[in-house]
Amino acid sequence: MRDGRRDGTGGVNLLALRSHNTALVLDLLRTAGAEGISRLELAERTGLTPQAVSKITARLRAEGLAADAGRRASTGGKPRTVLRLVPEAGHAVGVHLDRDELRAVLVDLDGTVVGERSAPLDLGAGAEAVLAGVAGVVEGLWTAGGDGTGGTGGTGGNRAAGDGTGVRVPSRPALLGVGIALPGPLDHARGVLHRVTGFPEWDGYPLRDALSERLGVPVVVDKDTNAAALGLAVDGEGGSFAYLHLGTGLGAGLVIGGSVHRGPRTGAGEFGHQVVQLDGPRCGCGDRGCIEALCLAAVARGDTDEAARVLGVGAANLVGLLDIDRVLLGGRTIEAAPEAFARGVRAVLDTRARRTGDTAVPVRVASGGGGGVAEGAAQSVLAPVFGRGDG
Repeated sequence: MRDGRRDGTGGVNLLALRSHNTALVLDLLRTAGAEGISRLELAERTGLTPQAVSKITARLRAEGLAADAGRRASTGGKPRTVLRLVPEAGHAVGVHLDRDELRAVLVDLDGTVVGERSAPLDLGAGAEAVLAGVAGVVEGLWTAGGDGTGGTGGTGGNRAAGDGTGVRVPSRPALLGVGIALPGPLDHARGVLHRVTGFPEWDGYPLRDALSERLGVPVVVDKDTNAAALGLAVDGEGGSFAYLHLGTGLGAGLVIGGSVHRGPRTGAGEFGHQVVQLDGPRCGCGDRGCIEALCLAAVARGDTDEAARVLGVGAANLVGLLDIDRVLLGGRTIEAAPEAFARGVRAVLDTRARRTGDTAVPVRVASGGGGGVAEGAAQSVLAPVFGRGDG
């Protein structure tokens, strides 16, 4: 099942879906919604020949990914048959591994959340315990097929005979893959973790391959901030922006010109470990005076205004360096006092704008709430299917 193929009916093939022309057609089908789009319109908008579009749509119909959506009057000749995407024909699971909590969502091809679960997590409990927890939650979501909303983990269904993983039952929805988002640093291309701050035992662990072997489906691994930024971009957040995530740690997801900027070693966005106070407190990364250490210390003593000010200083550094369009805030600590953090960061950026003579960069809390990272992780599987970047 490494090619993303589902046993039983349907047989959705992830690798086949990732062709450029198929992605163009799928994206237009998804954008058209329930009203659908005709083959002629698909040809016109993609630049493909009508024959090529007919072959692609025939295969998508055979896979169960596209279906008739009725007929539309034509300016000449017989009415045109219009096609629509079948959202329930494919699904992805997105998992957010925080230092102390696991959140997971099951989304359909439209990106609509059809199931979600959460469970306590100790990222320092070791690879076997963490992988078992992830496998159990993924299995529970997939088994429920969208009926597991609000669950707290566990298997949630019968295991399939003969494969040993418990995640291959024909009646379950087609699972295209699993996206895993967690604190960095890590290697997105290879799915290998580096020295996760506070958890050095993960250094060099091949998380992607280990989970793919366990689950029997493709797995994508990325930093939590990158996943959230990808989800925001796919959801329509255009231009260039920085997503600042403050939870148990502090990091940034950067979108430049509509694409997530990871850097050649997935090192971009290590926002929390920029040093702003040379003789400051020791940070979990081993350095002193990092923004993360200063910000979390202020949060710990209940000084939200100071935490917001420190976050604003870091945001001002990013704005000055990258000339981005806006700053978005998220993470559980932000969610606890969204207006206070937005106000504090905005004040620092406004002061910078008055000093430099530039227009102040807008600041607001990101959409998506607590599930934003998990939903973005699911998009890391779906986005390439629709030609929306490499995930």
